[in-house]
Amino acid sequence: MTVIPLRGALVCSVMLLAWIAPPLLSQTPAAIADAIIGEPDPATPEISTNQLRKVLTEGRIPVLDIRSAEEYALAHIPGSVNYYEKDLAQLLQTYRDPDKPLILYCNGPYCGKSKRLSEELNKKGYTQVRRYQLGLPVWRALGNTVQTDLAGVRYVLGGDRTAVWVDARSARDFAKLSLPKAVNIKKGEAEAANEDGRLPWKDKGTRVIVFADSPEDARVVAAEIAKKAYWNSSYFGGRFADLGTFAAR
Repeated sequence: MTVIPLRGALVCSVMLLAWIAPPLLSQTPAAIADAIIGEPDPATPEISTNQLRKVLTEGRIPVLDIRSAEEYALAHIPGSVNYYEKDLAQLLQTYRDPDKPLILYCNGPYCGKSKRLSEELNKKGYTQVRRYQLGLPVWRALGNTVQTDLAGVRYVLGGDRTAVWVDARSARDFAKLSLPKAVNIKKGEAEAANEDGRLPWKDKGTRVIVFADSPEDARVVAAEIAKKAYWNSSYFGGRFADLGTFAAR
């Protein structure tokens, strides 16, 4: 496993990751996804991005996003559940067995939420707590998509005039009804959309949210867009029908 030195380890993009750890430039993306920060004498052990992917695929160990409900609604790692750092009593009520493993994550290397909560859990006798300390920024930087919930959609529609909404449904359905100013990008079209202006290739940090008739369809297209370096992309975890009050012909 590659260890990223803690000093200067604030990572928000692949470019920044490469900047703080130049030796990783010669390694494959898979090797970078095996990296951890390598904190000295950590209270709880870290896991890498690849380890987290495996945990999520297997679905046996709870992955807890311990940021606020608002942050979680805007963007979270698919398969994670939200328990705010300060809601320790609720977490203990849900996960009563201190011998069962838990994984925590928050907003990246310098986010203290997962560290603080893991220490609190240790004091309560929870000995199988681990942290994905690289957090949401590095998860996204490595081309992984994230999920946006309905409350996050409301927030973005209410205040982010720069966001790009991607309708991943058929061209026919898109023409009938969609979100205002949405663009139609279907499965397999991310490359073309990056070239023809449907995606804002001059500003890869633009918020991009994909929706479809099912979250599975939206996730496929969002993953393709994320691989085109749109690190601020996500997919809506519901169905287009759930967006009906926001839609326009």
